[in-house]
Amino acid sequence: MLSKVVIMAGSFEPKHTASKLTLDDIIRFNTTVLEATRSILERRAGTLYTIHLLRMQFYLGDESIFIGQAVANTIATQKVASIEFTILTKVRKNCTNDDLLTYGRQFMSFFDSCPNTFGCLARLTLENLRLGESDFPKIFSICKQPEFLILYDCDMGIQSSLEVEHPQLSELAIVCGCFKRVHLKWAPKLTILKFNFRSQDDPFCLGYVPLLQTVSIINTAFSWHKMLKLSELLGKTAISNLHLNSKSEKIWVKPEGRRQLLPVFHKLRIVNLLNISAECDLTWTMFLLQGAPNLKELRILVLDHLCEMVTGELRKMCPFSEEKDKGLQWEPFASDLKHHNLAKLSIYGNFQAEDKFVSYARSVMEAAVNLEEIKLYKSPVCRKCKHMLQEWTLEEKSSLSYKINNGMPSLVRIHFPSLGQVL
Repeated sequence: MLSKVVIMAGSFEPKHTASKLTLDDIIRFNTTVLEATRSILERRAGTLYTIHLLRMQFYLGDESIFIGQAVANTIATQKVASIEFTILTKVRKNCTNDDLLTYGRQFMSFFDSCPNTFGCLARLTLENLRLGESDFPKIFSICKQPEFLILYDCDMGIQSSLEVEHPQLSELAIVCGCFKRVHLKWAPKLTILKFNFRSQDDPFCLGYVPLLQTVSIINTAFSWHKMLKLSELLGKTAISNLHLNSKSEKIWVKPEGRRQLLPVFHKLRIVNLLNISAECDLTWTMFLLQGAPNLKELRILVLDHLCEMVTGELRKMCPFSEEKDKGLQWEPFASDLKHHNLAKLSIYGNFQAEDKFVSYARSVMEAAVNLEEIKLYKSPVCRKCKHMLQEWTLEEKSSLSYKINNGMPSLVRIHFPSLGQVL
């Protein structure tokens, strides 16, 4: 009677071997997944109960074909509403070109052996594949059902271009990879686009995406990366949620005026500006208030996250910009700017440069005449730096509250929430 069946290779994977898997490990894990799949699914044959979700995670290998065939048999004999595949590779990070090509060939062999299975998937997550020029069009033509497609470090070669046409796709995430550009030519149901790019040009081009609501862009910019104009990048869309992540490096968004931004930002409600380097000023972000009159919530994370940044000798070998706000030229926002819809401002940071945060909060308060609350958080941490997690002291709360509200025409509620968990 189970309505949700989840079988994941990670359930059988010893933690101490996870980063150094051998071919024998892959065979053992996949064999266990195959046995579990057959044991669970074949015993349900003839049942009237629907499997509302079948979620599978396994490694790419010779056994993948048998797993795909077991799922195909289930599709043919039972009622299955939704199927999700996450297909892992032996080497998870820092793959060589040979690794990518090998995994690409392995995947297409698997794909060609189980077209009926792939044709019924609702969600597909792939990683570390370098495919041929005709492979992605082939995948899109057979996989007509997926609503969610996630590609980690997948491409068709360095500086390749990807064209996407899909009738059902509602969420697309492209993380890394060597695509020069992705053209979303026709995706009538796409609502969420997540993009982590390396190209120095506009990373994607939007065609027919009438339902697009949420755009998330991550870029670790080098000194030679050009500044992106959101008005040009987002084209004729009218999104409601925008998430921009600078990964503690150079700011890569070019502030624009109200006239340029209003066509794409007139429905914008929520903005997250993540991992702005502590070296950068925050005043430039005010261009969002000028261009997004219906903005309700603005969240800003100021963080130099050393756990994720390139440091030491390796950093010297990379063309990172030493001035992280270099080229960030903008016209100061009008002193008479009044924004009537912004209700919430959240700022995450270490607040060591307290004056910068106080000045920014007061600038937002002056512009946002109906601002209801400000939430100030200490910097979030990851599992590597969780020992650095800090909480507010009573003295810090009193000092910041006074400095932000002092002399302002109307007081705004200022909260100092605890992070409460490792983030």
